[in-house]
Amino acid sequence: MNAREIVGFTATSAVSHKLRSGLTALGIAIGVAAVVLLTSMGQGLRNYMVAQFTQFGTNIIAVNPGKAQTFGMPTGVLNSARPLSLADAEALKRLPYVRSTLPLVQGSGSVEGGGRERKTIVSGTGDELTEALSFRVALGKFLPPDDPNTPRSFAVLGSKLRNELFGSRNPLGERIRVGGQRYTVIGVMESKGTMFGFDLDDAVYIPVAKSLELFNREGLFEIDVMYEKGAPVDEVVESIRRVLIARHGGEDFTITTQQQMLDVLGSVLNVVTFAVGALGGISLLVGGVGIFTIMTIAVRERTAEIGLLQAIGARRRQIRDVFLGESLLLAGIGGIGGVLLGLACIALLGVLVPALPVSPAWPYMGLAVIVALLIGLIAGVLPAVRAARLDPVDSLRAE
Repeated sequence: MNAREIVGFTATSAVSHKLRSGLTALGIAIGVAAVVLLTSMGQGLRNYMVAQFTQFGTNIIAVNPGKAQTFGMPTGVLNSARPLSLADAEALKRLPYVRSTLPLVQGSGSVEGGGRERKTIVSGTGDELTEALSFRVALGKFLPPDDPNTPRSFAVLGSKLRNELFGSRNPLGERIRVGGQRYTVIGVMESKGTMFGFDLDDAVYIPVAKSLELFNREGLFEIDVMYEKGAPVDEVVESIRRVLIARHGGEDFTITTQQQMLDVLGSVLNVVTFAVGALGGISLLVGGVGIFTIMTIAVRERTAEIGLLQAIGARRRQIRDVFLGESLLLAGIGGIGGVLLGLACIALLGVLVPALPVSPAWPYMGLAVIVALLIGLIAGVLPAVRAARLDPVDSLRAE
Protein backbone atom coordinates (compact mmCIF):
# COMPACT_ATOMS: atom_id res chain seq x y z
CA MET A 1 0.00 0.00 0.00
CA ASN A 2 1.34 3.38 -0.99
CA ALA A 3 0.42 6.73 0.59
CA ARG A 4 -2.41 7.40 -1.88
CA GLU A 5 -4.00 4.00 -1.18
CA ILE A 6 -3.74 4.56 2.57
CA VAL A 7 -5.49 7.92 2.27
CA GLY A 8 -8.19 6.50 0.02
CA PHE A 9 -8.76 3.53 2.32
CA THR A 10 -8.99 5.83 5.34
CA ALA A 11 -11.52 8.14 3.67
CA THR A 12 -13.61 5.19 2.45
CA SER A 13 -13.66 3.70 5.94
CA ALA A 14 -14.82 6.98 7.48
CA VAL A 15 -17.53 7.48 4.87
CA SER A 16 -18.81 3.93 5.13
CA HIS A 17 -19.64 4.50 8.80
CA LYS A 18 -21.36 7.89 8.49
CA LEU A 19 -23.22 7.91 11.82
CA ARG A 20 -20.23 6.76 13.88
CA SER A 21 -17.86 9.16 12.12
CA GLY A 22 -20.33 12.04 12.36
CA LEU A 23 -20.89 11.63 16.11
CA THR A 24 -17.15 11.36 16.73
CA ALA A 25 -16.41 14.51 14.71
CA LEU A 26 -19.32 16.27 16.46
CA GLY A 27 -17.70 15.70 19.87
CA ILE A 28 -14.54 17.42 18.67
CA ALA A 29 -16.55 20.17 16.91
CA ILE A 30 -18.41 21.06 20.11
CA GLY A 31 -15.13 21.35 21.99
CA VAL A 32 -13.53 23.56 19.34
CA ALA A 33 -16.69 25.70 19.11
CA ALA A 34 -16.59 26.21 22.89
CA VAL A 35 -12.96 27.34 22.69
CA VAL A 36 -13.73 29.68 19.77
CA LEU A 37 -16.72 31.24 21.51
CA LEU A 38 -15.11 31.68 24.93
CA THR A 39 -11.82 33.09 23.62
CA SER A 40 -13.74 35.42 21.31
CA MET A 41 -15.58 36.77 24.33
CA GLY A 42 -12.23 37.29 26.07
CA GLN A 43 -10.80 39.01 22.98
CA GLY A 44 -13.89 41.18 22.70
CA LEU A 45 -13.53 42.20 26.33
CA ARG A 46 -9.88 43.04 25.70
CA ASN A 47 -10.70 45.20 22.68
CA TYR A 48 -13.46 46.94 24.63
CA MET A 49 -11.22 47.76 27.58
CA VAL A 50 -8.40 49.02 25.34
CA ALA A 51 -10.88 51.20 23.46
CA GLN A 52 -12.10 52.61 26.77
CA PHE A 53 -8.54 53.52 27.73
CA THR A 54 -7.59 55.05 24.39
CA GLN A 55 -10.78 56.90 23.47
CA PHE A 56 -9.48 59.99 25.26
CA GLY A 57 -6.13 60.04 23.47
CA THR A 58 -2.87 58.23 24.10
CA ASN A 59 -0.45 61.02 25.12
CA ILE A 60 -1.59 61.26 28.71
CA ILE A 61 0.27 60.72 31.99
CA ALA A 62 -1.79 60.48 35.17
CA VAL A 63 -0.46 61.83 38.47
CA ASN A 64 -2.29 60.76 41.63
CA PRO A 65 -1.67 61.71 45.26
CA GLY A 66 -0.13 59.00 47.42
CA LYS A 67 2.57 56.47 46.60
CA ALA A 68 1.30 53.25 45.03
CA GLN A 69 3.41 50.26 44.04
CA THR A 70 0.75 48.41 42.07
CA PHE A 71 -1.78 49.25 39.41
CA GLY A 72 -5.05 50.64 40.72
CA MET A 73 -6.15 53.46 42.95
CA PRO A 74 -3.20 54.84 44.93
CA THR A 75 -3.32 54.14 48.63
CA GLY A 76 -2.85 57.82 49.41
CA VAL A 77 -5.74 59.23 47.40
CA LEU A 78 -7.68 59.87 50.57
CA ASN A 79 -4.74 60.40 52.91
CA SER A 80 -1.63 61.84 51.30
CA ALA A 81 1.37 63.43 53.01
CA ARG A 82 0.82 66.46 50.79
CA PRO A 83 -2.13 66.63 48.39
CA LEU A 84 -1.79 67.65 44.77
CA SER A 85 -2.70 71.30 44.28
CA LEU A 86 -3.65 73.65 41.49
CA ALA A 87 -0.17 75.16 41.86
CA ASP A 88 1.31 71.73 41.13
CA ALA A 89 -0.74 71.54 37.93
CA GLU A 90 0.48 74.99 36.88
CA ALA A 91 4.11 74.05 37.61
CA LEU A 92 3.85 70.87 35.51
CA LYS A 93 2.41 72.86 32.62
CA ARG A 94 5.73 74.69 32.23
CA LEU A 95 7.78 71.49 31.70
CA PRO A 96 9.40 70.66 28.33
CA TYR A 97 7.21 68.61 25.95
CA VAL A 98 4.13 69.23 28.12
CA ARG A 99 1.27 70.66 26.09
CA SER A 100 -1.20 71.16 28.95
CA THR A 101 -2.31 69.85 32.31
CA LEU A 102 -5.77 68.96 33.52
CA PRO A 103 -6.56 69.06 37.26
CA LEU A 104 -9.48 66.84 38.23
CA VAL A 105 -11.81 66.49 41.20
CA GLN A 106 -14.83 64.21 41.00
CA GLY A 107 -17.76 63.36 43.20
CA SER A 108 -21.53 63.16 43.20
CA GLY A 109 -24.02 65.81 44.09
CA SER A 110 -27.51 67.15 43.59
CA VAL A 111 -28.15 69.32 40.52
CA GLU A 112 -31.29 71.49 40.30
CA GLY A 113 -32.45 73.17 37.12
CA GLY A 114 -35.48 73.61 34.89
CA GLY A 115 -37.75 72.89 37.83
CA ARG A 116 -36.18 69.44 38.28
CA GLU A 117 -33.54 67.87 40.52
CA ARG A 118 -31.17 65.02 39.81
CA LYS A 119 -28.28 63.38 41.65
CA THR A 120 -25.39 63.03 39.23
CA ILE A 121 -21.62 63.09 38.76
CA VAL A 122 -20.00 66.44 39.49
CA SER A 123 -16.67 66.79 37.72
CA GLY A 124 -14.37 69.64 38.66
CA THR A 125 -11.97 70.28 35.81
CA GLY A 126 -10.12 72.88 33.76
CA ASP A 127 -10.58 74.48 30.37
CA GLU A 128 -8.24 71.91 28.74
CA LEU A 129 -10.65 68.99 29.14
CA THR A 130 -12.09 69.11 25.62
CA GLU A 131 -8.63 68.95 24.02
CA ALA A 132 -7.14 66.48 26.48
CA LEU A 133 -9.96 63.94 26.40
CA SER A 134 -11.18 64.50 22.81
CA PHE A 135 -14.52 65.60 24.26
CA ARG A 136 -16.46 68.00 22.04
CA VAL A 137 -19.00 70.67 22.90
CA ALA A 138 -22.35 70.26 21.14
CA LEU A 139 -23.91 73.54 22.21
CA GLY A 140 -22.37 76.75 23.53
CA LYS A 141 -18.80 76.56 24.83
CA PHE A 142 -16.73 74.86 27.50
CA LEU A 143 -15.33 76.38 30.68
CA PRO A 144 -13.24 79.50 29.91
CA PRO A 145 -9.54 79.85 30.88
CA ASP A 146 -10.20 81.81 34.09
CA ASP A 147 -7.79 82.21 36.96
CA PRO A 148 -7.70 78.65 38.40
CA ASN A 149 -8.02 79.97 41.96
CA THR A 150 -10.89 82.44 41.31
CA PRO A 151 -13.00 81.06 38.48
CA ARG A 152 -16.45 82.27 37.54
CA SER A 153 -19.49 80.13 38.39
CA PHE A 154 -20.02 78.54 35.00
CA ALA A 155 -21.25 74.99 34.35
CA VAL A 156 -21.36 72.68 31.33
CA LEU A 157 -23.92 69.86 31.16
CA GLY A 158 -23.54 66.35 29.84
CA SER A 159 -26.03 65.49 27.08
CA LYS A 160 -28.08 63.14 29.26
CA LEU A 161 -28.23 65.56 32.19
CA ARG A 162 -29.36 68.33 29.82
CA ASN A 163 -32.24 66.16 28.60
CA GLU A 164 -33.23 65.19 32.14
CA LEU A 165 -33.31 68.78 33.39
CA PHE A 166 -34.36 70.84 30.39
CA GLY A 167 -35.66 68.38 27.81
CA SER A 168 -35.54 69.93 24.34
CA ARG A 169 -35.23 73.48 25.71
CA ASN A 170 -32.04 75.47 25.15
CA PRO A 171 -30.32 75.51 28.55
CA LEU A 172 -27.72 78.17 27.69
CA GLY A 173 -27.90 81.04 30.15
CA GLU A 174 -30.11 79.10 32.56
CA ARG A 175 -29.29 79.11 36.27
CA ILE A 176 -28.78 75.78 38.05
CA ARG A 177 -27.77 74.76 41.55
CA VAL A 178 -24.98 72.25 42.09
CA GLY A 179 -24.77 71.14 45.70
CA GLY A 180 -26.59 74.31 46.72
CA GLN A 181 -24.24 76.64 44.78
CA ARG A 182 -25.53 78.68 41.84
CA TYR A 183 -24.04 78.30 38.35
CA THR A 184 -24.81 79.60 34.88
CA VAL A 185 -25.02 77.01 32.09
CA ILE A 186 -22.74 77.98 29.19
CA GLY A 187 -22.49 74.72 27.26
CA VAL A 188 -23.68 71.18 26.58
CA MET A 189 -21.29 68.34 25.71
CA GLU A 190 -21.70 65.81 22.91
CA SER A 191 -22.71 62.30 23.88
CA LYS A 192 -19.63 60.31 24.95
CA GLY A 193 -21.11 57.20 26.55
CA THR A 194 -19.78 55.31 29.56
CA MET A 195 -16.28 54.57 30.75
CA PHE A 196 -15.82 51.71 33.24
CA GLY A 197 -19.34 52.16 34.53
CA PHE A 198 -19.26 55.98 34.71
CA ASP A 199 -21.81 57.68 32.46
CA LEU A 200 -19.93 60.71 31.13
CA ASP A 201 -23.15 62.08 29.64
CA ASP A 202 -24.91 62.13 33.02
CA ALA A 203 -22.54 64.69 34.57
CA VAL A 204 -22.04 68.40 35.17
CA TYR A 205 -18.64 70.03 34.63
CA ILE A 206 -17.63 72.96 36.85
CA PRO A 207 -14.32 74.76 37.56
CA VAL A 208 -11.98 72.64 39.65
CA ALA A 209 -11.60 75.28 42.37
CA LYS A 210 -15.37 75.33 42.81
CA SER A 211 -15.43 71.54 43.16
CA LEU A 212 -12.71 71.64 45.83
CA GLU A 213 -14.94 74.03 47.78
CA LEU A 214 -18.07 71.97 47.10
CA PHE A 215 -16.55 68.69 48.32
CA ASN A 216 -14.45 70.34 51.05
CA ARG A 217 -11.25 68.80 49.68
CA GLU A 218 -7.72 70.03 50.23
CA GLY A 219 -6.25 68.50 47.11
CA LEU A 220 -6.93 67.21 43.65
CA PHE A 221 -8.06 63.71 42.78
CA GLU A 222 -5.71 63.61 39.79
CA ILE A 223 -3.62 65.69 37.41
CA ASP A 224 -3.55 64.53 33.80
CA VAL A 225 -0.48 65.69 31.90
CA MET A 226 -0.83 65.89 28.10
CA TYR A 227 2.51 65.75 26.29
CA GLU A 228 3.44 66.29 22.66
CA LYS A 229 3.32 63.40 20.21
CA GLY A 230 6.71 61.80 19.69
CA ALA A 231 8.09 63.20 22.94
CA PRO A 232 10.36 60.92 25.01
CA VAL A 233 7.91 59.59 27.58
CA ASP A 234 10.56 58.51 30.09
CA GLU A 235 12.06 61.97 30.05
CA VAL A 236 8.66 63.59 30.59
CA VAL A 237 7.95 61.23 33.50
CA GLU A 238 11.31 62.01 35.13
CA SER A 239 10.78 65.75 34.78
CA ILE A 240 7.36 65.42 36.42
CA ARG A 241 8.91 63.42 39.23
CA ARG A 242 11.71 65.95 39.81
CA VAL A 243 9.35 68.93 39.95
CA LEU A 244 6.88 67.30 42.34
CA ILE A 245 9.61 65.96 44.64
CA ALA A 246 11.06 69.47 44.83
CA ARG A 247 7.64 70.94 45.64
CA HIS A 248 6.52 68.20 48.07
CA GLY A 249 9.81 67.33 49.70
CA GLY A 250 9.43 63.66 48.80
CA GLU A 251 7.81 61.24 46.39
CA ASP A 252 4.30 61.14 47.86
CA PHE A 253 2.58 60.71 44.51
CA THR A 254 2.13 58.10 41.79
CA ILE A 255 2.89 58.61 38.09
CA THR A 256 1.21 56.26 35.65
CA THR A 257 1.64 56.36 31.90
CA GLN A 258 -1.11 55.15 29.67
CA GLN A 259 1.17 52.46 28.27
CA GLN A 260 1.69 51.08 31.79
CA MET A 261 -2.07 50.89 32.24
CA LEU A 262 -2.46 49.12 28.91
CA ASP A 263 0.38 46.67 29.67
CA VAL A 264 -1.12 45.65 33.01
CA LEU A 265 -4.60 45.48 31.53
CA GLY A 266 -3.31 43.39 28.62
CA SER A 267 -1.59 40.94 30.99
CA VAL A 268 -4.76 40.48 33.03
CA LEU A 269 -6.96 40.02 29.97
CA ASN A 270 -4.50 37.57 28.41
CA VAL A 271 -4.78 35.42 31.51
CA VAL A 272 -8.58 35.67 31.39
CA THR A 273 -8.68 34.73 27.70
CA PHE A 274 -6.34 31.78 28.26
CA ALA A 275 -8.37 30.61 31.26
CA VAL A 276 -11.70 30.62 29.42
CA GLY A 277 -10.01 28.94 26.45
CA ALA A 278 -8.70 26.22 28.76
CA LEU A 279 -12.24 25.68 30.08
CA GLY A 280 -13.39 25.17 26.51
CA GLY A 281 -10.46 22.81 26.01
CA ILE A 282 -12.01 20.41 28.51
CA SER A 283 -14.66 19.71 25.89
CA LEU A 284 -11.86 18.81 23.47
CA LEU A 285 -10.60 16.19 25.91
CA VAL A 286 -14.09 14.72 26.07
CA GLY A 287 -14.08 14.58 22.27
CA GLY A 288 -10.70 12.82 22.41
CA VAL A 289 -12.15 10.17 24.68
CA GLY A 290 -14.89 9.70 22.08
CA ILE A 291 -12.32 9.17 19.32
CA PHE A 292 -10.42 6.66 21.46
CA THR A 293 -13.59 4.73 22.20
CA ILE A 294 -14.77 4.69 18.57
CA MET A 295 -11.37 3.63 17.21
CA THR A 296 -11.08 0.86 19.79
CA ILE A 297 -14.48 -0.47 18.76
CA ALA A 298 -13.49 -0.13 15.10
CA VAL A 299 -10.43 -2.34 15.63
CA ARG A 300 -12.61 -5.07 17.09
CA GLU A 301 -15.21 -4.78 14.35
CA ARG A 302 -12.65 -4.77 11.54
CA THR A 303 -10.39 -7.59 12.74
CA ALA A 304 -11.16 -9.72 9.66
CA GLU A 305 -10.52 -6.72 7.42
CA ILE A 306 -7.14 -6.19 9.08
CA GLY A 307 -6.30 -9.85 8.52
CA LEU A 308 -7.17 -9.52 4.84
CA LEU A 309 -4.92 -6.49 4.48
CA GLN A 310 -2.10 -8.40 6.12
CA ALA A 311 -2.71 -11.36 3.80
CA ILE A 312 -2.32 -9.25 0.66
CA GLY A 313 0.97 -7.84 1.90
CA ALA A 314 0.13 -4.80 4.03
CA ARG A 315 2.76 -4.12 6.65
CA ARG A 316 2.08 -3.41 10.26
CA ARG A 317 3.24 0.19 9.83
CA GLN A 318 0.74 0.68 7.00
CA ILE A 319 -2.12 -0.76 9.01
CA ARG A 320 -1.19 1.50 11.89
CA ASP A 321 -1.17 4.48 9.54
CA VAL A 322 -4.66 3.61 8.27
CA PHE A 323 -6.15 3.84 11.76
CA LEU A 324 -4.11 6.89 12.74
CA GLY A 325 -5.20 8.56 9.50
CA GLU A 326 -8.84 7.88 10.31
CA SER A 327 -8.41 9.43 13.77
CA LEU A 328 -6.75 12.53 12.29
CA LEU A 329 -9.42 12.79 9.60
CA LEU A 330 -12.23 12.74 12.14
CA ALA A 331 -10.41 15.22 14.39
CA GLY A 332 -9.70 17.52 11.43
CA ILE A 333 -13.32 17.47 10.26
CA GLY A 334 -14.44 18.15 13.83
CA GLY A 335 -11.91 20.98 14.22
CA ILE A 336 -12.92 22.79 11.04
CA GLY A 337 -16.59 22.19 11.77
CA GLY A 338 -16.09 23.55 15.28
CA VAL A 339 -14.52 26.76 13.96
CA LEU A 340 -17.44 27.27 11.59
CA LEU A 341 -19.91 26.53 14.38
CA GLY A 342 -18.12 28.96 16.70
CA LEU A 343 -18.17 31.72 14.07
CA ALA A 344 -21.88 31.11 13.54
CA CYS A 345 -22.47 31.45 17.30
CA ILE A 346 -20.46 34.71 17.34
CA ALA A 347 -22.58 36.09 14.48
CA LEU A 348 -25.76 35.04 16.29
CA LEU A 349 -24.63 36.72 19.51
CA GLY A 350 -23.90 39.90 17.56
CA VAL A 351 -27.54 39.94 16.44
CA LEU A 352 -29.18 38.84 19.70
CA VAL A 353 -26.90 40.68 22.16
CA PRO A 354 -25.26 43.55 20.22
CA ALA A 355 -23.96 45.15 23.43
CA LEU A 356 -21.84 42.08 24.25
CA PRO A 357 -18.23 42.66 23.11
CA VAL A 358 -17.31 39.59 21.05
CA SER A 359 -14.39 39.58 18.62
CA PRO A 360 -12.95 36.48 16.86
CA ALA A 361 -9.64 35.43 18.40
CA TRP A 362 -7.98 33.98 15.30
CA PRO A 363 -4.77 32.70 16.97
CA TYR A 364 -6.82 30.74 19.49
CA MET A 365 -8.96 29.31 16.67
CA GLY A 366 -5.87 27.98 14.93
CA LEU A 367 -4.54 26.65 18.22
CA ALA A 368 -7.87 24.90 18.90
CA VAL A 369 -7.71 23.09 15.54
CA ILE A 370 -4.07 22.06 16.17
CA VAL A 371 -4.98 20.77 19.65
CA ALA A 372 -7.93 18.87 18.16
CA LEU A 373 -5.59 17.17 15.68
CA LEU A 374 -3.13 16.32 18.47
CA ILE A 375 -5.92 14.88 20.59
CA GLY A 376 -7.12 12.84 17.61
CA LEU A 377 -3.59 11.59 17.01
CA ILE A 378 -3.04 10.66 20.66
CA ALA A 379 -6.47 9.04 20.97
CA GLY A 380 -5.83 6.92 17.87
CA VAL A 381 -2.36 5.70 18.81
CA LEU A 382 -3.32 2.79 21.08
CA PRO A 383 -6.08 1.40 18.82
CA ALA A 384 -3.78 1.77 15.77
CA VAL A 385 -0.90 -0.03 17.47
CA ARG A 386 -3.26 -2.79 18.64
CA ALA A 387 -4.56 -3.22 15.09
CA ALA A 388 -1.02 -3.41 13.69
CA ARG A 389 -0.05 -6.12 16.21
CA LEU A 390 -2.93 -8.49 15.43
CA ASP A 391 -1.89 -11.94 14.26
CA PRO A 392 -2.83 -12.38 10.55
CA VAL A 393 -4.12 -15.95 11.00
CA ASP A 394 -6.27 -15.06 14.02
CA SER A 395 -7.57 -11.97 12.22
CA LEU A 396 -8.69 -13.96 9.17
CA ARG A 397 -10.54 -16.42 11.40
CA ALA A 398 -12.54 -13.59 13.01
CA GLU A 399 -16.21 -13.35 12.05
